[in-house]
Amino acid sequence: MMSKPALAVRPANQRLRIATLRLFFVAALIPILWGVPVWQAVPVQALMRTAGSLCIVAAVLGRFWAILYIGGRKNAQVMQDGPYSICRHPLYFFSTIGATGFGLLLDSLLLAALFGLGAFTILSATARREEDYLRTMFGPAYEDYAGRVPRILPRPSLFRAGPGMMLNLNALRTNLADALVFVAAFPVAETIGALHDAGMARGFRIF
Repeated sequence: MMSKPALAVRPANQRLRIATLRLFFVAALIPILWGVPVWQAVPVQALMRTAGSLCIVAAVLGRFWAILYIGGRKNAQVMQDGPYSICRHPLYFFSTIGATGFGLLLDSLLLAALFGLGAFTILSATARREEDYLRTMFGPAYEDYAGRVPRILPRPSLFRAGPGMMLNLNALRTNLADALVFVAAFPVAETIGALHDAGMARGFRIF
C-alpha cells in the first residue's frame, strides 16, 4: 500500500529517458556514418554480425519475457519472479544488450562498447530514480528485494519462476513498438554498410 510520503515522490520520467537515449544515438551518427570499420575481413565481420544479431534477438525476446511477468503491475507491486528474480530491471538489461548488438552489426567493437555503456549509464540513472519512488511506496519490502537482487546486471543463480505470468495486452503492445526499434537495427546496419561500400560515407577508421 502506498505510504503518505510517496505522494511527494513521483515515478521516473520515462519520456526523459527516451529523449535522452534518442539524443545519445543522434550524437553517435558521426562515428556511425563516417567511421569506416577496420574489421572487414570476412571471418571476423561474419562473427561480429552473428554476435550482434544474437544480441538483438536476445533483447527482443528478453523484453517480452519481462513484460509477461510485470504486465501492467509496474509500480503496483514488488515483482520478484522470473527475470525480476535475477535483476531488478530486466527490461533495461535487455535494452543494453540490444544497444551493444547494434554496434556489433556495424562491424565495430568501439561502437558496440559505446552504445552498450551509453545505454547502461542512461538506464542506470533512470533505474535509480525509479527505485527512489519504489522505496517510498513499498518501504522494507523493496529494501529487502534490493538488498538481495542486483539492479541491472543479472545473477542467474537467484532465478525462480514464481507462480505464473500475466498477459497484459496494453503492455505487450507497447513492448512490440519498442521491439521494432531493435529489429530496425538490421536494415539500418545494412544501409550504412552499403553506403560505406559505395564510398559515399567514408571518413576515419574505427575499431
